[in-house]
Amino acid sequence: MSIGGTSNATKTVVLFDIDGTILWSDGAGRRAVHKVLEEVFGTTGPANHRFDGKTDKQIVRELMNIAGHSDEHIDARMEQVMERYLEELREELRHPDHPPQRFGGVLELLDALEARDDVVLGLLTGNLEEGAHEKLRVVGIDPTRFRVNAYGSDAEHRPDLPPVARQRACELLGESLPGERFVVIGDTPNDMTCGRGIGARAIGVATGRYSTAELASHGAYAVFENLHDTDAVVRAIIG
Repeated sequence: MSIGGTSNATKTVVLFDIDGTILWSDGAGRRAVHKVLEEVFGTTGPANHRFDGKTDKQIVRELMNIAGHSDEHIDARMEQVMERYLEELREELRHPDHPPQRFGGVLELLDALEARDDVVLGLLTGNLEEGAHEKLRVVGIDPTRFRVNAYGSDAEHRPDLPPVARQRACELLGESLPGERFVVIGDTPNDMTCGRGIGARAIGVATGRYSTAELASHGAYAVFENLHDTDAVVRAIIG
């Protein structure tokens, strides 16, 4: 069986992170999380806690654990927090003082990959599905371009997301794909390591808070300062 004229066995599923990789939201998620946590729990937790490379639910749990709340207390309020977070995120993403920015080279890379019949585009992100789509739309990217996706709403821990993406890819293509046919593109050490359980390769891009050297030290197959050199990135993806 094949989709798009190429045997599915030779297809590569490219899973993009969003924040720090495709776009920079200028703190929209952090502001939204802090506002909702203050509202629901009466505290934001530590202001300098790192969010990058984590799922939305993981961030909430870590902040509130540090603030002294039990997992049971957090679990009882998690869905309320997530609902309110999405409401606040929509407002923050459209705040005129903090406009999100799409990184250079992203559209060109997506266009180049989408034009190939041996590539399937996807997302692997700690964002809730609805939040991921909001972020993409606000920087002019149609979320439906990504056909195989795993979100922070699917699992709380990042290493649990690649198996979700693999299962969905197999369902889409109608046959099993080996792990080496998956490539994770991201800007954090967690992006570099999360796909190891399925045998995925990872490509690092230093458009977030980590350098190429830091990403390489966590086992990246290839690293780039940014995504401007479309041909070089495509070559690394296709291997």
